[in-house]
Parts: sequence; C-alpha cells; structure tokens
Amino acid sequence: MPDRLHATVSRREFMKLSAAAAAGLTIFPAYSFGMDQIPEPMKRKFGKIDFDVTTLGLGGQASLQWTPDDVDPVKIILKAFKLGINYFDTSNLYQGSQLNYGKAFRLLNLIPDEKDYDRSLRDSFFLTTKTHMRWAKGGYPDVRGVSNATQGDHGEGAVADLKRSLTQLFGDGKGYYPEGAYVNMILIHSLNNTADIDVLYKGLGTPLNKDENFGALVALRDFRDGTNLTGMNPKHEKLVRHIGFSGHWNSPAMMEMIRRDEYELLDAMLVAVNPNDKRYLSHQNNVIPVARAKNMGIIAMKVFADGTMYTKEPRWSGAPEDVVRTVGSRSLPSRPLVEYALTTPGVHTAIIGIGQISDDHLKCQLVQNFYAAQILPEGMSNKKRRQLEKKTGQVRDGKTNYFQMEQETLSPPANLALNLKDNPEITWDSAIASDEPISHYEVYREDELVGLVAHYPQTGKTPFYFRNISEGGKYRVYTVDKAGRKSGSDEIMISV
Repeated sequence: MPDRLHATVSRREFMKLSAAAAAGLTIFPAYSFGMDQIPEPMKRKFGKIDFDVTTLGLGGQASLQWTPDDVDPVKIILKAFKLGINYFDTSNLYQGSQLNYGKAFRLLNLIPDEKDYDRSLRDSFFLTTKTHMRWAKGGYPDVRGVSNATQGDHGEGAVADLKRSLTQLFGDGKGYYPEGAYVNMILIHSLNNTADIDVLYKGLGTPLNKDENFGALVALRDFRDGTNLTGMNPKHEKLVRHIGFSGHWNSPAMMEMIRRDEYELLDAMLVAVNPNDKRYLSHQNNVIPVARAKNMGIIAMKVFADGTMYTKEPRWSGAPEDVVRTVGSRSLPSRPLVEYALTTPGVHTAIIGIGQISDDHLKCQLVQNFYAAQILPEGMSNKKRRQLEKKTGQVRDGKTNYFQMEQETLSPPANLALNLKDNPEITWDSAIASDEPISHYEVYREDELVGLVAHYPQTGKTPFYFRNISEGGKYRVYTVDKAGRKSGSDEIMISV
C-alpha cells in the first residue's frame, strides 16, 4: 500500500478554507491541494460498534458496479484508501463490485493466506457486504410477499451469500476463501415489508428446527459468534463481526425490524437520507430516531438521491450510462447535500458511489466528497437545512426519491388497546410521522383533555400508556406533531 498520508494543512486551517468556500461547482474553487496536503479524515464513534468510522465511506455501486469503459474501478478503491477513508461498502447484488474490491485487496496485501498479508491494515478499515436473502438456506419455496426471489447465483440463501462475498473479496471467486478472511458486517439488504421480517426472525422468535429452513438472522449469528446452533457452521467459523440491515423504501417496516430485535443482533442500519426525505414517508422523522435510541451505527445513502438531484433519471440504475460523473452543478453544489446527511442527528457516516476520479481535485468526485464530509464544528443549522430542503424541492418538482414511499399524513397512535387487569390503562404503539417529528400524545375523555404523554422513539415491544383513568366514558388518543397537527384514534369506551 502507498505510504499513509499526513496532513500538512491543520484542521483549523482546513475548516477556515472550507467555511470560505464559494457556493459554486466545487468546494474549494480558489485552492488546488496536492495529495500530500489533504488533512486526516474526520471520524466518529460508530454507535455501539467499537470502531471510529470516517464520515465519508466508499459506496459499492456507481463505477464499482456499472463500470464505464474508460474508468478503472480499482483505482477508485486505492485512492479511497490513500485518502484515509476507512468504511467500504459492497453487496452480493452489485455485479462486479466485490470482485473489484478483491483486485484492489491483492494490490494492498490484504489476502490472509499470502506471506505479505498486512494484518494491521486489514484491521484498520470496516468492510460491509449485503445479502438480499431472507432465508438462511436456499432451495426452499418463497413465502408470499417475501423478497427472496432466486436471482442466479444469489438464490442459495444468506449463508451462501456471506461465503460468496468472502470468496470474491479474498479468495478465488469460485468458492475458496482463506482462513482468517472476514467481513466486518453483513446487512440484510433492502428491507421492505413485515413479511420479510417474519422470515428473518424465524428460528429466533419461533422454535429453531435445523431440519427445516429458518431466517437469515439466526444463521448469521452462528457465523458471527462461531457457534453451530443451526447446524450450518460445523467448522465454527467466525466470518462476520456485525449484523445489520438496509432500507430506503418503508420506514415503518424498518422501525418494526428494530423493535423485534430483543436478541441484540442488529448493530447498524444503512438508510436513505437527503433533503427531499420529508417529501416522502420520512426516514429522519421515523426510523432514524429509533435506531439512534438503540445506539446503532447509522450509515446514510442516497445522499444525492441516487444522482437524480443531477443528471440521472428518477429510476433504478442498470448500465454505465446511468453513472453520474460530474461534481454537483452550479445551481446545486454537492457539498451541502453531503453536509445535510452528515448533520442529520444519529448519522455517523455517508456512503457515496463514485463515477470517476481525477488528478484535478476540482473535478474528482472522491476528493470533493471527502472535503464535504469534513463537517464544520457548528454543523448545518436547522435554518440552513430548511433552506436546502426548499431548494432541492425545486429539483424535478421534488420528485427525486423514487426509492422511497410516498408521503402520508400524520398517523393516529397504532394498536390502541384497553388493559383492564389491575387499574384500567390505555396502551398504544408509536404513530408514524409525516414531514414534521412527533411531539406528544393527548388523551381526551369525551371533549376534555385529561392527559399528555411525551413521544419518544419506541425501541421495543413496550407500548405507550395512560393510566390516570378515574371516570368512565369515551376516550380517544391523539398524535400531535411539532407543527401542531393532530391525528386521532378510534374511541375506546371505559366503564369505571
């Protein structure tokens, strides 16, 4: 690996230059730094994971997946290492992405069974892959509503995906991976609905039958802990250190995924975050606070709305022509979008796919994103966040986040119930926020306000409750958001 870089520009000087940057195409229009002048990257404690993660991570898509003819994806990975980036993202679904990492890792001496293996370097960065499989094993019929459709080599189950990642990243790409190879984390990819969750927790929330199929989570736990409770890990291998999930569509389903985790399996979440989030069913008002309350590592993605803030059409990518290869635009610089994601409360790092790199730092996406991720101490104020939300709302009429559920109105409390075991109590689960966070809940008897209950991120099965019931009558609970809007539940009749 090239020698590690040391900053010749102090962080204070760098922050001054960053603060003075003009709002144009680039972050530093008046400066052109050499590679030996780039500062040490900013890092944050990665939730409950014992790792300090750089605020910029390298995404596994863009030119690492859909590689244009004139781009070398290996050089992108090597440059990310040289910049000091220490979070790297890929997936079993990203075509050649894992193989491109494998080529770079050989150049960096990161193959465990080779004599020049650099163990220290391997332990210094965080490598995450993903599986789209919900079942642990392959060869079983799909459950209706579960996104586990067989996709060529991806249809053998989550454990097969984990091993496939290791053979492509560190082995021969054909099934062999060396002893000592591991990924730091595997994410359950693109969680979209509760049917997926039911399968994922099968064998945890339900009895484990090793002769049948079971969910991915119980099997991945074996390969995290070196146990063989499922019978799928007879060698007691430890191939992964952390388990998490990703999602960009359904925030309520992601909230449910976290709440069911009474086994403390989920260490991190990858989630879409950009200034148009609130124009859809918002993640930053719903699932992100729940993950933050659980101290999960939170990785932002879709920072540029998958490129639709710029040149790409609002649809899924599928070819090199879809890769965005510019740095922002004059009307919408890229830096504020990176800043927005990284100043969203709870977010630790942001992964951004790279279309191309350049020796000219003003044209290099990787370098410009690196600069943008060095967040000023004061961060982005709420006022500036609102201004940016208004500005990006004018891009494609605000319809950039094709990957996100349509916005819904503020919901009433969920699962309202009456418990009469001891003293009467009304219980409910968290409502779903719209474009403003939830503030509190109001309890009415007939038309009289009789109680206020603060809202907080609901991280488990314990519901909200109201117990100060001294009179019978018709009770109703309202959700109230920070804009003062209300959404009421059905009535409950109580006799005292």
